[in-house]
Amino acid sequence: MTGTASRPTLEAVAARAGVSRATASRVVNGGDGVREPLVERVRRAVEELGYVPNQAARSLVTRRHDAVAVVIAEPETRVFADPFFALQLRGISKELTAHDSQLVLLLTEGRDDHARVGRYLAGGHVDGALVFSLHLHDPLPGLIQGAGVPTVFGGRPGWADGTRDAAPTVYVDCDNRGGAREAVRHLAGLGRTRIAHITGALDQTSAADRLDGFRDVMADVDPALIAEGDFTPAGGEHAMRELLERRPDVDAVFAANDLSASGALRVLRERGRRVPDDVAVIGFDDMLPVAEQTDPPLTTVRQDIEEIGRLMARLLLRGLDRGAVRGLGHGAARDLDRRAGEDHLGDAPSSVVLPTTLVRRASA
Repeated sequence: MTGTASRPTLEAVAARAGVSRATASRVVNGGDGVREPLVERVRRAVEELGYVPNQAARSLVTRRHDAVAVVIAEPETRVFADPFFALQLRGISKELTAHDSQLVLLLTEGRDDHARVGRYLAGGHVDGALVFSLHLHDPLPGLIQGAGVPTVFGGRPGWADGTRDAAPTVYVDCDNRGGAREAVRHLAGLGRTRIAHITGALDQTSAADRLDGFRDVMADVDPALIAEGDFTPAGGEHAMRELLERRPDVDAVFAANDLSASGALRVLRERGRRVPDDVAVIGFDDMLPVAEQTDPPLTTVRQDIEEIGRLMARLLLRGLDRGAVRGLGHGAARDLDRRAGEDHLGDAPSSVVLPTTLVRRASA
């Protein structure tokens, strides 16, 4: 066995830097009121000694744990099979890593999982939570509110219109309704007149908003041209079969996401329908592992999924730094204007709705 060197102490850092222990502590813990030359001396001493702050002691001073819970209201079988979640987690992870914060992943599948997540959040293990893929009547928001954990949501929560008696809600989303309108207008512009829609899971606001966008353009649509899906390839297959049985004359399909569209394409190919000659198909998300690999490559509405994750984390961290997360605004969500790499989040964190764009490939 080899001997283990003792860990450098804060007192050693202070002695090396020639400052008091209190001054060294303020610098190490990110406090204010220390002159820049002294800050540089302490930082140099930390580097030279290889000092690593004791997280438990640091938390007592800063009341921060440098950890954020990422809560996905889906079972693990869905999370690890759907590239949407990987993209969003990548954006979150990049932002948290840049701010030296740890990501704690929590998944929910049933009532026991909800209770477990609620207990963990209430136990004071994390500084805040990022929550996405909520479903209608999901108990998670109530548990999170009860735990008093600062939270940013991915996707517009169902109560963001003021129908829920809860603390002010901050979320990041894309323009689901506007993106759906653009997709359907594109299909109509191709001369398609029997345009169908495969919905997502309608207990989620993203699916409801995309259905509303479809109806904005197809106001008098035959109900037989709307089939309910669930954002999965299997759901897309089932919905496409329903549509072909009810309306075999369908000449275009707008699917609520790329995975549903991939399932629809498989069924159309099985039935001998040519895409886009006989039936044009558009998806939503522009997940490259899906959209570029379908046959034919998929025309789709692009949302920047990774950027949504990054902005969720940034909003939470900014609010924590200002001690203002619980007061984050009831004000209307605003568009995020990003060009040439500029970040226009502004000083006060608020909900953000990112624009979408139509990406044209071979399917429509």
